[in-house]
Amino acid sequence: MGGCFSKPKPVELKIEVVLPEKERGKEELSASGKGSPRAYQGNGTARHFHTEERLSTPHPYPSPQDCVEAAVCHVKDLENGQMREVELGWGKVLLVKDNGEFHALGHKCPHYGAPLVKGVLSRGRVRCPWHGACFNISTGDLEDFPGLDSLHKFQVKIEKEKVYVRASKQALQLQRRTKVMAKCISPSAGYSSSTNVLIVGAGAAGLVCAETLRQEGFSDRIVLCTLDRHLPYDRPKLSKSLDTQPEQLALRPKEFFRAYGIEVLTEAQVVTVDVRTKKVVFKDGFKLEYSKLLLAPGSSPKTLSCKGKEVENVFTIRTPEDANRVVRLARGRNVVVVGAGFLGMEVAAYLTEKAHSVSVVELEETPFRRFLGERVGRALMKMFENNRVKFYMQTELKEVVLKSSKVVRADVCVVGIGAVPATGFLRQSGIGLDSRGFIPVNKMMQTNVPGVFAAGDAVTFPLAWRNNRKVNIPHWQMAHAQGRVAAQNMLAQEAEMSTVPYLWTAMFGKSLRYAGYGEGFDDVIIQGDLEELKFVAFYTKGDEVIAVASMNYDPIVSKVAEVLASGRAIRKREVETGDMSWLTGKGS
Repeated sequence: MGGCFSKPKPVELKIEVVLPEKERGKEELSASGKGSPRAYQGNGTARHFHTEERLSTPHPYPSPQDCVEAAVCHVKDLENGQMREVELGWGKVLLVKDNGEFHALGHKCPHYGAPLVKGVLSRGRVRCPWHGACFNISTGDLEDFPGLDSLHKFQVKIEKEKVYVRASKQALQLQRRTKVMAKCISPSAGYSSSTNVLIVGAGAAGLVCAETLRQEGFSDRIVLCTLDRHLPYDRPKLSKSLDTQPEQLALRPKEFFRAYGIEVLTEAQVVTVDVRTKKVVFKDGFKLEYSKLLLAPGSSPKTLSCKGKEVENVFTIRTPEDANRVVRLARGRNVVVVGAGFLGMEVAAYLTEKAHSVSVVELEETPFRRFLGERVGRALMKMFENNRVKFYMQTELKEVVLKSSKVVRADVCVVGIGAVPATGFLRQSGIGLDSRGFIPVNKMMQTNVPGVFAAGDAVTFPLAWRNNRKVNIPHWQMAHAQGRVAAQNMLAQEAEMSTVPYLWTAMFGKSLRYAGYGEGFDDVIIQGDLEELKFVAFYTKGDEVIAVASMNYDPIVSKVAEVLASGRAIRKREVETGDMSWLTGKGS
């Protein structure tokens, strides 16, 4: 990238959106039609809350006939630091040998079911090969995210040099364990106008905060409010599989919130926060007093600023309704996606099977360039072109029109040009915002106002392993981790953010994984084969590796994440040689 070339002027482009007559009537109906009823009514009086329904939890001491026990191997079959899947008849178990001791745990990651035997074992925990969640091998407890549940831990005994594992049949089939949680014992829960903890935003940060409080024994009132009409759901899935129905996306069933007394107010918009009187006001006039507040409002998609942006069939994707509507309208039609970032590219990949044609319009010269660099971006672009996606790169969108000359025809236009923090409601509150609207917090996720915490996509926080640089990392795993740290500090546990960022994207059935924080990388070192999409890319700044991305190269990204999490720096020369035995665990 020499500085002597002037930047080529972007081509100007118009998108012509063509609306078939009969779609119009139908569309209006579904937008304003019978939305799902609110989970809990909006006015202050009708927010009653039913706690009769309890979740059926497996009995902590299963009876002998519910258990199965078997010899699974000889003590010498496993070396230290080795993992193996073993069969117990009713299901598999992950057997781990660490420091001469055997541990038996659930074998699948509760997040998306990855086989943990292919993960990374280090420092007494196993890290998932797909998305980086970490589990303690002595307890099975979840120690880093994504996901909400822990692993079952099974009994191991050694007799006559043989290793026996004993497990309850139910636990073997469940493959996940929800940590023990307190219930709400506050008499006013459900109807009074004050709450102990109020959480604004029900994404990963808000939900994990609420669950962590209950796991830590907090039994006072917790109210979680969301703009959405749904209980907390798996938002990253929206752009990867746009057909998915809201009920399939739910992170927890309705009964879960009832059982643990986590009240959820849906379609509840906070309009003002008064930190002096510790009150928030909702759009419908309802007021709620709090003693601790978590702000986790997430972000709002940026919309087009060019002419014609109000034309129908131009969509951003934020909710299951948005995603489902785009798929419905795109079948057999021409789709244009504006923006070649994660969201835009995932949507484009998903729609290639469904739409007649898919085109992507982007200002940069290659997709993902700022994030993954030129070479990786180009390799991914080729994968898309092989799947009939047409690119209009270095192209600035001039206008969305109904008829014009330099035109890409669109029946549906999806806009994925980034997002801004959804913090407008805090402007007069006295809670600090930076010039871009983010909420700055410290390592404990505290804002400038005592008792007010913030987490998730709308915050900037000090990233410990990059010299406490203040960063915004709008990713799913980060939001989980921040929600947990905020909850711990509401309970005065003095926890600090220390997680290594980990994210993933999936397109055409292939996953790209990424760990670290690559902002400002000055070189990319690639091992493997970009053409074949079987590679690992190390992003370096000066002498240090600051991030890694891979495709078809597991568990390298989880391995690098573990090395970084242990506090060890990875030097550029270590990855330049191509000898990665030190990383893949084959060397010392």
